[in-house]
Amino acid sequence: MRLMESMMAAAITVSVSGVSYAALNPEKIMGDVQQVADQATCRTVDTAIVGYEAVTGEAPTKIAQLRDYVRGDISGYVIKNGMAAGPGC
Repeated sequence: MRLMESMMAAAITVSVSGVSYAALNPEKIMGDVQQVADQATCRTVDTAIVGYEAVTGEAPTKIAQLRDYVRGDISGYVIKNGMAAGPGC
């Protein structure tokens, strides 16, 4: 075999083994995805504030009021001057 053919075969082998690992270890992948999905962002909280105001007609004063409007952990955020304040803001 030529060097180029050997390199191509090695690249395909590594690629297939990586895909196989992912297919055979879905719990690890789902855990990583869930961990990322559970982290709310500043923009998410700001959007929830706007949604809360649109539904209730008043501005939220506590982050607990937004729990029904956000999927994920927002416990690290507070509301200051009508906007989200916390990690990444």
